[in-house]
Amino acid sequence: MKVGVIGSGGREHAICVSLKESSKVEKIYCFPGNAGTSEIAKNVTLNLDNFENIKNFILDNQIDLIVVGPEKPLVDGLVDYLEQLNINVFGPNKIASQLEGSKIFTKQLCQKYNIPTAKFGIFQNKEDAKKFLEKTKYPTVIKADNLASGKGVYICNDTKEAHTAINEIFGGKFGVAKNLLIEEFLKGEEMSYFIISDGINFKNFGTAQDHKRVLEGDKGKNTGGMGAYSPSRLISKEIESKIISKIIKPTLKGLSELGTQYKGFLYAGLMMVNDEPFLIEYNVRMGDPECQTILPKLKTDLTEVLMACCNENLDKLNLDWLNKKSLCIVVCSNGYPDEFKKNIKIENLKSVNLQSHDYLFHAGTSRKDDEVYATGGRVLNFVSLSDDFNDAKINVQRNLDSLNWSGGFYRKDIGYKVID
Repeated sequence: MKVGVIGSGGREHAICVSLKESSKVEKIYCFPGNAGTSEIAKNVTLNLDNFENIKNFILDNQIDLIVVGPEKPLVDGLVDYLEQLNINVFGPNKIASQLEGSKIFTKQLCQKYNIPTAKFGIFQNKEDAKKFLEKTKYPTVIKADNLASGKGVYICNDTKEAHTAINEIFGGKFGVAKNLLIEEFLKGEEMSYFIISDGINFKNFGTAQDHKRVLEGDKGKNTGGMGAYSPSRLISKEIESKIISKIIKPTLKGLSELGTQYKGFLYAGLMMVNDEPFLIEYNVRMGDPECQTILPKLKTDLTEVLMACCNENLDKLNLDWLNKKSLCIVVCSNGYPDEFKKNIKIENLKSVNLQSHDYLFHAGTSRKDDEVYATGGRVLNFVSLSDDFNDAKINVQRNLDSLNWSGGFYRKDIGYKVID
């Protein structure tokens, strides 16, 4: 079969690598892809906002399955559009994608179905938001309502920081903002919990811990993710039971009562407070870089998993996993997440010697005349699987040392809570 993957990040390269291992897949198209996907798929440059062009390419090339990687096409309704044409597409529809597209939608769902989450207020202008701050305890959390590529969350320690957050959100830093949220600050430890759903059935799809902050010690500005490890050190059967009963099932019930089903990956960003899970946010796709740590551990054919979701028979499929620890370190362009130079040549890529449980997933890269250039903020993802996190980290560090790229940087403390 032929499969199309929409997106250009490390997540999409990881998906392409897993699909390539399937005996069922004869050809992969990636829209628009990156230098890494170009080695195993045909990269296709299309305007992802033009659904008709995407449809025409799918039909002309007789593509059997479309996998939507990033959030924007999902929130914009690409799944609904393709499903009307009887094209197999993996991902949630437009209504279900509001779980990520609007933080207010999710908060109101939490309120209605008693899903544990931080207390919050919704504000439509700067004046009301700043007035509310007069009686707020710090730290407090301020969020843009709309999509912000994982960066629209501010943890504010004082009034000055809070005013900056409000001004930037309403000033259009993350697009037109009609609302923002101010939330209580939950003190605990974060965990990412994933499920995969066919609209009727769902299965656990792993756990991870993402490092969002740009600087070591989890300090500095929020990023799309500087690295991750899987599984989370916090997960247990008891914790998982609470997550499913208190968060996942009520969410799916809420969506069904809105007249829709959830099909695709669902990523619950959680804060564990005294062994109780609180929902921080939902993402309606695999995380990036969490996907890069989870997918290499999947033993079951990913193509079978995705098709089972399209055909609503996920319950008939067993998901088998390698019993391994996985760790990912992201190499970023110097200056990220602020201004950075583009089209910087990545030296020494050919000197990286990957072992059998090592992976290198490209993100913001492009290929020209057999050379690879950095074109984005997050550039490369080095991943290793091992029996323990320390060995995985040593393996990743060996490959980073081989790369020795002067145009980028990375955090040296990824996984510090699980590595002595």
